Amino acid sequence: MNLLDRHIFKSVFFSCAAAVLLLVFVLMLGNILRDLMGPLLAGQLPLIQFFWLTGLLVPFVAMYALPMGILSGVLLTLGRLSADNEITAMRAAGISMPRITRPIFILAALGSALGLYVNFQAMPYARVVYDRDLNAAMHANPLNLIVPRTFIREFPGYILYIGDKQQGGLKDLWLWQLDSDHRVTRFVRAASGRVDYNEKTNEMIVVLANAQVETLDEKAPEDFSESPSIATAEFSDPIPLSLDRIFGHIAVRQKLGWMTYAELKSPIGLAQALKEENGDPRRARMKLALTIGEKFTTALAVLSFALVGVPLGIRVSRRETSANLGIAVGLALTYYFLTVMVGWLDRHPEYRPDLLLWAPNLLFVGIGLWLFHRLRQR
Repeated sequence: MNLLDRHIFKSVFFSCAAAVLLLVFVLMLGNILRDLMGPLLAGQLPLIQFFWLTGLLVPFVAMYALPMGILSGVLLTLGRLSADNEITAMRAAGISMPRITRPIFILAALGSALGLYVNFQAMPYARVVYDRDLNAAMHANPLNLIVPRTFIREFPGYILYIGDKQQGGLKDLWLWQLDSDHRVTRFVRAASGRVDYNEKTNEMIVVLANAQVETLDEKAPEDFSESPSIATAEFSDPIPLSLDRIFGHIAVRQKLGWMTYAELKSPIGLAQALKEENGDPRRARMKLALTIGEKFTTALAVLSFALVGVPLGIRVSRRETSANLGIAVGLALTYYFLTVMVGWLDRHPEYRPDLLLWAPNLLFVGIGLWLFHRLRQR
């Protein structure tokens, strides 16, 4: 029997591991393309830092990949074993279904324990370090944000063009200042300039040298009947360019979801909840309860998904990977949709969304027990 346990455990484990890794990659891809790929290609992010930050994304997406990965692995393995009549042979040998599936539920219990660790410890730590290190890398040298011979439109109220970037500063700068209607009110061209970073205000401070400034009428900047005011300056006044649109201030544990269990249960968690809910104590307590409950239910979903996947995988008896993955995706989407629906009630504490958050897990457990009972009667 130990040999059979090892065979089933190893088969399910490797299928689950492969499914989890695939899902982690897919979920990470969006974050990489959105946050990291642009700065990497623009030379703003060193390659070593890019791989380090990519690794920090793993715990963040693992909390969602673990339940679906376990479900996919169970469906794939048991579907294949059932299609090959291995399950039938085991039952013909007098081995009961609970005994056959025991290694799978042991694996699912371990997965839930891993999920609790990821959700309450690894993910909060990794997310905070990711946010801190990404901002630190971007802030390390403000010149890294400047790409030569490119119109830079990320700075609110300004368009910037740099002809060349050298170690000593910038060459051939063009700067257009815009009003609230995105009309040009001032145009500056300078032979050279330098850039400093103000960490307190999160601004890039540009000082231009040998600059020519054309100033248009602020009330009617598109009226060209009158010539613009033209002036020259050896050095311009410092021009602050906000970096908030490109990246925010370095933030450490500024979201409830980024806190560990100990922090959530401490006054720090309640204080952050009050901040996020604009000082409303009732909604703040509910927000805190929902955050803790979501982390618990997401981890326990590994066990719930396994309970549904075991009888479903045996009954479906498919060898086709795509069909089994389709079933897994459908079930997982149903679970997460129900969870999101409960999350919409966070502003209505009277409906007790902190308790309703457990409904999707209880539903899947109930369906799994019913399917398992019917399977045993076959």
